[in-house]
Amino acid sequence: MKRTLIFLLSYALIAACTIANSQGQNPSPTETRTAVFAGGCFWCIQPAFDKAKGVIKTVVGYSGGSEPNPTYELVASEKTGHRESIQITYDPAKISYDQLLEIYWRQIDPTQADGQFTDIGPSYRAAIFYGSDDEKKSRGDFKRETRTLRKIQ
Repeated sequence: MKRTLIFLLSYALIAACTIANSQGQNPSPTETRTAVFAGGCFWCIQPAFDKAKGVIKTVVGYSGGSEPNPTYELVASEKTGHRESIQITYDPAKISYDQLLEIYWRQIDPTQADGQFTDIGPSYRAAIFYGSDDEKKSRGDFKRETRTLRKIQ
């Protein structure tokens, strides 16, 4: 009985200390947003975003086409309408959408209609896939624009 009582008291003390230490140390999750850009080879533009403070993660893939689960082979066939793209998850308290656009504009040549640099073809064309009207309107203070703006569906 005495051992059980000591065990219960020890357990209660450990639990109370754990709760006290965890209060205030686990703030609510940070709000995150997502931006999707196409700008030629996705691996070529990814490092610039990965280095930016406030970017949580980047994922490369394909956007804007008709195939629900595109593979490289399907996209390379130029029959799906997809573009090589990068999805950027970011903390808007640390980096703004306009700042992401500034990085994006520095990675592409918006005057090149059929791809980017040495990557030529429909899957390498530049595009901004906006997720809201604010993102559509917010293209920074730049005079250059991509040829295509598409709404994420």
